[in-house]
Amino acid sequence: MVWLTLKRAGCNENVIASMKLAYRISRIKTSATLAAAAKAAAARQQGQDIIDFGLGEPDCPSPDVAILAAQAAMYEGYTKYTHASGSLEIREAIAKKLKEENNLDYTPSDIIVSCGAKHSLYNIAQVLLEHGDEVVIPAPYWTSYPDQVALCEATPVIVATDETNQFLVTPEQLNAAITPRTKAVIINSPSNPTGATYSQKQLEALADVLLSTPAWIISDEIYEHFHYTTQPPVSIAALDPRLKAKTLVVNGVSKSYAMTGWRIGYAAGPREIITAMGTLQSQSTSNPTSIAQRAAIAALQEGKAFIKQMVEVFSERRLFAIERLGRISGFRCMPPAGSFYLFPNVMALCGKRYGQYAINSAVELAEFLLDEAGVAVIPGEAFGVGGYVRLSYAVSMDRLAAGLDRIEKAVSKLL
Repeated sequence: MVWLTLKRAGCNENVIASMKLAYRISRIKTSATLAAAAKAAAARQQGQDIIDFGLGEPDCPSPDVAILAAQAAMYEGYTKYTHASGSLEIREAIAKKLKEENNLDYTPSDIIVSCGAKHSLYNIAQVLLEHGDEVVIPAPYWTSYPDQVALCEATPVIVATDETNQFLVTPEQLNAAITPRTKAVIINSPSNPTGATYSQKQLEALADVLLSTPAWIISDEIYEHFHYTTQPPVSIAALDPRLKAKTLVVNGVSKSYAMTGWRIGYAAGPREIITAMGTLQSQSTSNPTSIAQRAAIAALQEGKAFIKQMVEVFSERRLFAIERLGRISGFRCMPPAGSFYLFPNVMALCGKRYGQYAINSAVELAEFLLDEAGVAVIPGEAFGVGGYVRLSYAVSMDRLAAGLDRIEKAVSKLL
């Protein structure tokens, strides 16, 4: 494509031959979830009524306290640069949150604020990883983990989990995956895409393995408030000071406060790593938006009631969707303990046909559902495992019910 663009512009072929993209960009691919969202959006622009179960984004507006704080920030002239790693005020608010909610002691110097949790994870990868390093990633995994590792010329080491163990990696699997080249292990709890959530006892079992290796722990806790059991998720960094010393805790306001577009995420951890991330960020994005920082502070300080109300609504949707999926032929769904996704097994539909459609994978099932039912889902292949699809229930109950009805009607046509 680059060659064709330059050729059309009249560039000399010898010049074109010497101009090529960096090799590292060939190691990664476009985000599968965003690609699916774009496909659904294109169908919608063509006049189709698409029910989107694809994007991981709460459907409710951001909290009023956040919006009012942003408005005040603009009127007060808080529209300039802040510290590249985030203002002292927001890092203090995050430190207070981590202490009160997670039993973790950090100072503002141990915290960096970035343009979303994805940016925080990217910064971690850039300052920790290099050629020859390995990163252990349990699958199913969030789509960006392997690509961010590969971009650093490191190697993702994928550890397959399954339904029989609730999609949780076992100590035995973790121990077998770790080698002298292991630089980091990623733990995502509650998980995207499965909703799997480690109990304190399960994390303690993993800790016995992790304390025997010099590998860093990257703990992605972005879905921490979306849990549906009596015991809230526990941060592995809070279990033992030795674990805290080697853990980078990643979180943000996108999910818990329905503030995806505000792009505020953060990481807390050992100061040498946080400082290095700040140096990198100062030469890339610099500070996250000052106005969004003020909004995030307000959400962190005054948003607990908002979270409680939203999670209650999501809990009702979760129960409805699990029951409704259970009545659709070919779908088998493990009740997730956290997040706002369902990850049903659809292997029973492989080998089915309808007209021009031959369903041999979750990818083909997702295409069929988009075309035939007007419903967007994400195939499990995007998360490192086939035979499953991810459905987000972060949509209104009416749209959730209508979308599941459409899926049942479409699937009934498969022979």
